[in-house]
Amino acid sequence: MSRIKFMNTEIDNLTLDEAVSKIDNIICRRTAAYVVTPNVDHIVQLEKGGELCEAYKNADLILADGKPLIWISKFYKTPIKEKISGSDLFPKVCEMAAEKGYTMFFLGAADGVAAKAAENLKVKFPGLKVAGTFSPPYGFEKDENMINEIIQLVKEAKPDVLIVGLGCPKQELFMYHYCKAMNVPISLGLGASLDFEAGNIKRAPKWMSDFGLEWLYRIMQDPKRLFKRYWNDAIKIIPIIKKYK
Repeated sequence: MSRIKFMNTEIDNLTLDEAVSKIDNIICRRTAAYVVTPNVDHIVQLEKGGELCEAYKNADLILADGKPLIWISKFYKTPIKEKISGSDLFPKVCEMAAEKGYTMFFLGAADGVAAKAAENLKVKFPGLKVAGTFSPPYGFEKDENMINEIIQLVKEAKPDVLIVGLGCPKQELFMYHYCKAMNVPISLGLGASLDFEAGNIKRAPKWMSDFGLEWLYRIMQDPKRLFKRYWNDAIKIIPIIKKYK
């Protein structure tokens, strides 16, 4: 079994290539599965308990997103093989989908961003089939009619892969509650990945990502929104690391 216990969750201890292969296998099973990609912020949120924990317990694949989790796993002497960030996984899944003829649906981000990401990815991966895109309005998760509309939209498009970019915990709770109703073989909660592929947000240079400094690059791009979040997470993760040592 590739799954290991890690702090307040579990992790599927896979490389990026192994994760893509596993996703391909899950698609072939044709069950309504979903993937979560925990980072430090997710671990901090999971420690509070609540429905996010249930979403994680029911996830079919849990992939470590972020160098800090790799460092913590080494500190625990149960090393995780590789950081699998959503922004690395997304293009790899698109490449695999283009090769195998799988269709995709992009759900999330601000108005027009999912559609722009689809345009860019179809250029990057010729043959990629995007069956639909939708950017839901703010607060949609509290509107039952809007949720039903989204479910119907996805069901009619019949994609093999659903990318959900709503941020944590919205995307995880959405997949947990509705992936079976949408009947998509696999859904992936990938945060800001749609923004990256649309060119809406720039990714950190590879050297920064390799050294675990992607968070610093993100803060530099949007300090008002992100500084407080990253600072709080950095403080809160320390007692959590000690608790599960």
